[in-house]
Amino acid sequence: MTATATVTATATATATATAAGAVRPAPAAGASAATAVRVEVRAADGWAAVCGLSDLLPGRGVAALLPDGRQVALFRDRAGRTYAVDNRDPFTGAYVLSRGLLGSAGGRAFVASPLLKQRFDLETGRCLDDDGVSVPAYAVRVR
Repeated sequence: MTATATVTATATATATATAAGAVRPAPAAGASAATAVRVEVRAADGWAAVCGLSDLLPGRGVAALLPDGRQVALFRDRAGRTYAVDNRDPFTGAYVLSRGLLGSAGGRAFVASPLLKQRFDLETGRCLDDDGVSVPAYAVRVR
């Protein structure tokens, strides 16, 4: 499942459907999707565009599917920084980290799994509650 999907609204305009099913309107007349700010994640074969910056609400996460089939959880904190970690919770095997709660500990941003509440550092993927566990963390850029 991807965080966003492009839906054809008319022959000349598109709308974006969010994971929750809400549809965002197409860019205003004169604006183009090419000029929209997008979020890209470093994938195995280079940078992959995964969503628009406006799809990332501060304090909330979204899930996205990379070209190689991996799921990532993307976040934007209240300071505007973006992060991406694997969406799979290593303790349960469920793909739910994008639905976790954001917080900080010792100046480090983390996401707490919505299931068992383990906290994962958003920059490194290291579990703050079990040093032997981590999730992959991905480089993110906004363009």
